[in-house]
This record gives sequence, structure tokens and C-alpha cells, in this order.
Amino acid sequence: MVHWLFSGRAVYSAFLCECRKGFSYQQKFGLVNVKLKWAKDKSLDAVVAAEKDLRAACFLVSIISSASHCFVPIYHLCRHRGQLGLPQDLKLSTFIRRYPNIFCESHVLDSGGTRVPCFGLTPEAADVHHEGLNALQQNQKDILDRLCKLLMLTRDRMLPLQTIDQLKWDMGLPYDYCDYLITRHPELFSLVRLPDDRVGLKLLSWDDDLAVSQLQKNAVLQQKQEDIRSNSLAFPIRFTRGFGLKRKCMEWLKEWQSLPYTSPYTDASHLDPRTDVSEKRIVGVFHELLHLTIRKKTERKNVSNLRIPLSLPQKFTKVFERHPGIFYISMKLNTQTVVLREAHDQQQLLVKNPLVDVRERFASMMREGFLDRSRGLYNKTTSAGVKKDPSNVTCSNQLSGTGFSYEDESVFSEYYSDELMPDPS
Repeated sequence: MVHWLFSGRAVYSAFLCECRKGFSYQQKFGLVNVKLKWAKDKSLDAVVAAEKDLRAACFLVSIISSASHCFVPIYHLCRHRGQLGLPQDLKLSTFIRRYPNIFCESHVLDSGGTRVPCFGLTPEAADVHHEGLNALQQNQKDILDRLCKLLMLTRDRMLPLQTIDQLKWDMGLPYDYCDYLITRHPELFSLVRLPDDRVGLKLLSWDDDLAVSQLQKNAVLQQKQEDIRSNSLAFPIRFTRGFGLKRKCMEWLKEWQSLPYTSPYTDASHLDPRTDVSEKRIVGVFHELLHLTIRKKTERKNVSNLRIPLSLPQKFTKVFERHPGIFYISMKLNTQTVVLREAHDQQQLLVKNPLVDVRERFASMMREGFLDRSRGLYNKTTSAGVKKDPSNVTCSNQLSGTGFSYEDESVFSEYYSDELMPDPS
């Protein structure tokens, strides 16, 4: 019978074999009690702030463009409101009307004479969206690989669709990724029923070629042979300008960086969760997860429910505060967004996914449209007349009959904008 005695600074040595690449090291009981302060980074805050309302606008563009007539009544759009992340006190029609160079508006009269707003896309917005679809098509293998790697990070190669939905914007997955990707690749994915009755996505086969982290790839590219042999890969560190690091923190960070690196794609059940070695593995998991996103960032709440799938200990997100040289937590947009520092040079993304360019064009259009509208450059009336026949919708004299059904007329009034629409006559 072996009895272990624990104390605040007690240490023990043990020889451990890592599943795929054997190595030995010493584990230290107790995480070193070092606290690094949070310092504001204006450049990375600007990266986060630049996407204000962008996700909601792009989701609406995807919904409208996928409609059979590319024109959707407001009550249909409101059914997707939960995915947009808009403030509860903001009416959806009010939000859409902020960007008249992206969304065009028309109206129909229902059987009771009530005007019902419908929204479509401007030609310029439709063109940019089409470029985005082309980018998705041309980079489909990259999207598939990153989705496979996300599932490979998990213990059972499986995640609930709800969790993937929370990450799909950051990972650049198509809005309808289930139809666009999953059903088209039955050799890779399977939809399964989880014990809690949710639907999950399971990866059917393991790919050793994909099971290489970005940190390992970078070490090979930078020819860090000694670090590769010793398996003590270090994370790139950057601090906000003027960040003061005490000597104690510098010494701890240097020692922590020299600890063995455990790939996020290997079994880590042998690691003691109370050690710095285990913490380095957790940092490696999120370092890899952020590399799977196209903007190298995600909201902190998006990863809060990944503890069990990723086999992480309690309070695992504390690594974001303990390693401000690797991760930056932005408080912009009334949420906490975790940004990977090494991926940015000031406000510029060092490696751009093609979809990022498309989103930046939409963001530019949103800024221009909002400013032009505030200057009164857009009329509040539509150029098309209001039709009495609810089976016909027009926008700028370009759209014809759509055959929308108005079974929900009783709920139309709650979706109207606070703005008063002038009489078309």
C-alpha cells in the first residue's frame, strides 16, 4: 500500500509514457500561484469591435438569399432571432433598416389592409454574398479539415450540434452547414442521438495527418529541432505595449514554457490536473481551438460548455487570465472575447482565410450604409408601390409574385419598427 503525502511545495517524480510519442518528465503538485494582471489592448479591442452587428447581418443575408424568392417577410426572419445575438429591446425591423445598402424593403397589404414589411438584398449585397459562397466552395476541404479537427479534440470525437452552432460563425462554417457539409459526407460524419436527447455530430474515422497541432507545425517550419526532440515546445508570447512583468512572473513563465508539451489530439488522462504540465496541455487545447477559427477569436461563453467533451478540469477557463501573453480577453460588445495574440499584428490578421475578406467587405458596407442613412441619403419610403394582393411582393420594381402565405397576420404588429412609415399615396 503506497501512501502519498501532500504539502504546498511537495513534488514527486514519475516516469510517464505519452500515448503516441513517449517522453518522461516531472510533475509538480500544485499550480504555481502567479497572477498576471489584465492590461487593455486597444488594437485587439478594435478587432473585436469591428464586428459589431456583423454576425447578425451576415446570418440575415444567408437566410434571405436561401429563400426561394430571395425576399422574406419580417415574421419569418423573426423566427431566427435567437441566433442573431441582438439586444432584446431592439426590434429586428429596426436593425435591418439601419443598413439600407445591404437590405431593401418592400411591403404588401394583408386582407385587413395592414402593411407587412418584407426584406430582400440589394444587388451589391447579393454580389458580395455570392463571392462568399464561391469562397466556401473553393475552400471546402479546409472547412472539412477544421471541422474534423474540432471533433478530434474531443474525448469521443463527438459534439452536440448546439455546441457546434455556437462556434460555426467563428469557424466560418456555412449557415446551413448540416445540409452543406454533413449530409454530403456520410463517410466522415454521422448524426447521433445523445443521452440527453439532443442531436450530436460524430466523426467516423480518425485521421493521423490531421492530428498535428498548429504549434507542432510551426516548430517544424521554424526548424526548432531541439525543442521537438525534447517535446518542450513553447507558445509564442506577446504582451500589450507597456505591460510590466515582475521577475517572479518572468521566472515562472520561463520554467512553464520549458515544460513538456502534450498535443491536444492525444490522450491526457495520465496528467495530474493539479500541475503546471496539465495547465500547459489546457493552454494547448485552446491555442489549437482558436487556430481552428478564421479570425482566431471566439466568445468565452462559446467554450464554457466544452469541459466534459474536451476532458478538462473545473475552472479550466482560468488559463485565459493566467496567460495574458498568449490570450487577450476583450470586454468589447458587452461580452468577453478571447483573442489569440500571436495571430494578429496590431489590428491586422497575419494569415487571412478567404472568407475574412468577404466579411470585411460586408462590415465596410454596414459602416457606409449606417452613416449614409444617418445623413438622410436614403429615403424611408421604398421606390415600389404597395400592392393589395398579398401574393405579390415588389422591391425597386425588380421582384415579382412570391406566393407568401399570411397565416400569422395577428402577430405582425409586434415586429414593426418604431419609425412611422409615410402613406405611399
